[in-house]
Amino acid sequence: MNQFTALEKRRFWILVAIVSISGFSQGMLLPLISVIFEQDGLSSSLNGLNATGLYIGTLLISPFMEQPLRRYGYKPIIIFGGLLVFVSLLLFPLWKSVVFWFILRLFIGIGDHALHFSTQTWITSFSPHERLGRNIALYGLSFGIGFAAGPLFLPLVSIYEGLPFIVSGILCLAAWSLVFFIDNDFPGHMHDTSTMRGTWARFGATIGFAWVAFIPPFSYGFLESSLHAIFPVYALRNDFDLSMVSIVLAAFSTGGILSQLPLGALSDRIGRRKVVLFALFGGAFSFSIAALLENNFLTLVFAFLLAGLFVGSTFSLGISYMTDLTPKALLPTGNLLCGIFFSIGSLTGPFMGGVFLQFFEGFSFLWLVSLFLLTLSLLSLIKPKKQQVQST
Repeated sequence: MNQFTALEKRRFWILVAIVSISGFSQGMLLPLISVIFEQDGLSSSLNGLNATGLYIGTLLISPFMEQPLRRYGYKPIIIFGGLLVFVSLLLFPLWKSVVFWFILRLFIGIGDHALHFSTQTWITSFSPHERLGRNIALYGLSFGIGFAAGPLFLPLVSIYEGLPFIVSGILCLAAWSLVFFIDNDFPGHMHDTSTMRGTWARFGATIGFAWVAFIPPFSYGFLESSLHAIFPVYALRNDFDLSMVSIVLAAFSTGGILSQLPLGALSDRIGRRKVVLFALFGGAFSFSIAALLENNFLTLVFAFLLAGLFVGSTFSLGISYMTDLTPKALLPTGNLLCGIFFSIGSLTGPFMGGVFLQFFEGFSFLWLVSLFLLTLSLLSLIKPKKQQVQST
């Protein structure tokens, strides 16, 4: 079996560090801009629409990411993505405008996707099979910790409104500079990489191999966006205290952080499919408990913590599952599709949640989340066709 060399270990931890700071900037940016716009009296609909800039940027750039990665390698794409992120962050204080900030979030979405696409593809390409789940779990854990730490810097806005953007930009610059300490590498060779026709053909081939592995990233995108954008609205309409909402959401994030590594390691031992099914069914069960017991604060916090333990690592599980099912030459395409399905889920969550709140006022929003996860769990029961993988 392949061993993790000292060079690969150093490369791995540098990539993990870069991703953690990226998670921090995203975790800070989402609530920070929402708070600033809310204090300025911007309508909630425009506030929410502005937040979609990040995911729209991801979807816009996705079809054009694979060809540069195959041509130039992993390192230049990380350099491009990181540069776009920290420059955009440092530009926020220059001009407070809804349109200007939307454009900057669009650029951050493009930069973040370039950074994540390249780093996670690189990690999946050199990780030994017996360590794949653990390595991707550490990758997801580093992003999750950074994402959870981001909101802690919100109080800086009381000192100077632009200070959180400046601090985040400097931290991203420091992490980004680490990429210059590792050598470039290239993904597996594949013919017909120079045209969009070839890109769409690889999309179709990869979906054929690993469509079931894109369900977990889609589910996580839906959960992350709907819980952070719609659940607070639902909670406040039902007379929840705002501080209680933050504690409940923190419980979900904490659960994901705690289970990330154990579930990743477990998937290495018993198989990715079993753990994915366990996570999705467990998440549906947990949100059902939350819907039934939402009037009791302590049980609601426990239910969200339990849900986070189950589904908080579904994105990283999906990447590992995709890697198992996909030929090595198609790994860049598979990682790209994981990001695309995550973004589609992120755009779907607030829309479906908003429609649910409008037309089903007498029902708990958490029933929608539970039903959504149950549906995806049943879809995941379908076994992918056995195909020869790991071709170069």
